[in-house]
Order: sequence, then C-alpha cells, then structure tokens
Amino acid sequence: MTNPLTLDALEVLDAIDRKGSFAAAALSLNKVPSAISYTMQKLEQDLAITLFQRQGRKSVLTSAGQYLLQQGRQLLIAANELAMSTQQVATGWEPQLRIAVDHLLPDDYLFPLIKPLYQRHPSINIDIHQEVLAGTWEALINNRVDLIIGAVAAPSSLQGIRSLPWQSIAMVMVAAPDHPACQQPSPLTDTALQQYRTIIVRDSSTTLRSLNRGISGNKHSLYVPNMAMKIQAHCQGLGVGSVPRHLVTQQLQQGDLIELHSERSVEPASTHIAWKTSNRGQALQWLVEQLQNQPSLA
Repeated sequence: MTNPLTLDALEVLDAIDRKGSFAAAALSLNKVPSAISYTMQKLEQDLAITLFQRQGRKSVLTSAGQYLLQQGRQLLIAANELAMSTQQVATGWEPQLRIAVDHLLPDDYLFPLIKPLYQRHPSINIDIHQEVLAGTWEALINNRVDLIIGAVAAPSSLQGIRSLPWQSIAMVMVAAPDHPACQQPSPLTDTALQQYRTIIVRDSSTTLRSLNRGISGNKHSLYVPNMAMKIQAHCQGLGVGSVPRHLVTQQLQQGDLIELHSERSVEPASTHIAWKTSNRGQALQWLVEQLQNQPSLA
C-alpha cells in the first residue's frame, strides 16, 4: 500500500496554516489556487478524513487536521535536516561531532574553539561529554563519542584508534589552611599523608579497569563526581589530594588552599587526544589541528 502522505502535501498544509488561506498559500508556494485545493482534497480522500471545515467564509482545520499539521511539521523538519546532513557528508563535513573532555580540563575549555568551528560549519551539532580517567577512553572505544581530549594513561590495546600526545598538565597537592596536614613538617612523608582522607573524582568507566591518580594506601576516601566538587571539598577541609594547578590558581593566591610538599613529587598528568581512524570528518580534523596549537595549561 502506497503511503498517501507526501512532503509536498505536508508543505501545502503547513503553508495554508501559516498564511491563513488557500490563496495566500498558493502565492507563497508559487502554485495556482486550484493546485492547492486539489492537493488537500486528494489528501482527505486518501486518508478518508476531513482536514478542513467551513466557518463562515473561512476554512479551519479540524482536530484531525491540527494533529496532522503538528506531526507533519516534525517530518518536514526531519526531511530538511536529512537533506542538509547528506550534503554535509558529501562535502566531508559531518553533521554531528561528539566530544569527551577529561575532568582535568576547565569546563569552558572548548568554547573558544567551538565558536570559529560554527563560523565554518554553522549547522553542525556538537555534543560535549565530561568523563574521568579510564571513562574517557571507554567513551571512545564504545563509540559514544568521536573525539576525546585530555585523556591520561592510554590502554594497551588501541586498535583502530589514533592517539596523539597532547599536554603535560602540572598537578599540585592541596589542602585547606585549617587542615591538619598543613601543620605537619614539610616535606610530608607517605606515612603522614596516608593518615588523611583522600578526595577522589570517581572514574567514569564501567567496563575498563579504573585508573587511580590519588595518594595510594589511604584508609579513607571521599568520592565525588567531578573536579569542581573535588576542589570545593578541599576548600572545605574535607581531605587532601592533587588537582591540576591551572584550576586552583585563584584559590592558592587567595589562601583558600595551601600547596602541600611531599617527599614524593606529584607527577604531571600526560594527556592525549584520540579518535577512531575511520573518522575522517573535516570538523574533527579541524578541531584536532586547533588543539595541537593551543597554549599549555601548565
């Protein structure tokens, strides 16, 4: 059975509603009024329903007509988006770019890069996720995102994935000024540090082995979902731990946090950007190029 609904009929119905009459719709669609009337009469006949009813000199939509108009407009929007995305695929510009940013980066890190990307490709849809440690790699491996930024400790198996070393992010161990760790002789020993609660951002991985960049051997931990909450917990004196230096510059300057020095130096976080080798989209490639030219966060 042939579906009686056509995009042309839905466009006519939409034009009648927007313009207020059959004649005005015909003018906007560059059609003769008889063609508009015929299209609607045929649609009513094919669907065995009444789309319009007379009210004085006007024809108004019935409840069935209103329903068809509302749902039909969604189909028109989808058809238009499909046409645009097909053109984008043909030109090499992907219709959507999904990005996972690791928790070590500022929340607004990508925004200065997205603005010029929109100028080059205004209709692209960008979907940004935040992931933590192994969860950043997992998002790419499981095809939830197209590009990951700031990922640490690459898995041993990276088949089908292109990974580039990116930035080395300086880390600093901190605690609130009134935390007992700040009263201890410096540098702090591992034994001294292990007596304090560690604040840890929970690894967002569900299948890969979780990574740990915290202080090892601590008996007590406070797990939080993101870096912003971790920093706030440190400021409240709830524990010790390491954070990216670029994220706590203000807190260190204002004295809300104190840098702790330990016998074992805090290693910087070596990060990567990575994507599937099968993804050759121009938006992805453009963004990768821009990321490689960004100034260091250290």
